[in-house]
Amino acid sequence: MFSLEGKNSIVTGGGSGIGRAIAEALATQGAVVDILEVDLDGAAETISAIEVAGGTAAAHECDVTDQGATLAVFEKIVGERERLDCLINNAGVAHVGNVLDTTEEDFDRVMGVNAKGVFNCLKAGVTHMQAGGGAIVNIASTVSVSAINDRFAYSTSKGAVLAMTYSVAKDYLEQNIRCNAILPGRIHTPFVDGFIAKNYPGREEEMFKKLSEYQPVGRMGKPEEVAAMAVFLCSDEAAFITGCPYLVDGGTINIR
Repeated sequence: MFSLEGKNSIVTGGGSGIGRAIAEALATQGAVVDILEVDLDGAAETISAIEVAGGTAAAHECDVTDQGATLAVFEKIVGERERLDCLINNAGVAHVGNVLDTTEEDFDRVMGVNAKGVFNCLKAGVTHMQAGGGAIVNIASTVSVSAINDRFAYSTSKGAVLAMTYSVAKDYLEQNIRCNAILPGRIHTPFVDGFIAKNYPGREEEMFKKLSEYQPVGRMGKPEEVAAMAVFLCSDEAAFITGCPYLVDGGTINIR
């Protein structure tokens, strides 16, 4: 079950955190993985881990906010691989702030990567999936359906990702393109450690404990747990699933 043998996949932001875990999980299940990244050093580390484990992967420098560049990279990849079966829209940036202390530059940056970047990749991905179908997984967030303090721009962008998920799922039913979203809660990645160190110097252990206990299960999620959901949604076992948001949040939304 959940074999992706023979499938070609593209993962954006696969150089670190959740994106790296997804890229490695897809490769473990047999998929060929092409990573789109602005951080080629991080992408190279992911590629190395995949190849050591016997998988096949390649990295491509790409700023997903640039539509022309994004379309060209997809064209190149699909030209080499011959088709695209799975697309994971994971690339994103974070921002802390409410509506008053979010600047126009902050808002444009977050929306540019998190919303426009997903739009650009959806346009490219759907273009190449129309002939043979495929599975798209968008990484949204629990903040796309529920508010937390000081995440105005980030929540707005992730709400857009969820809306795009529904639209693509509806519009491309006849082309056998499935589009779903994963809504992670707080996941322990290097970004979280950096955020704590930057904003709470000297209180790292205290804040890590506090942020972990926010989830009803009493800990943060692991990138591999989000990756497992992505593998499932890309697999043939999920063939009857489209237009759905999947919480991977330790019970935060429904039972907190």
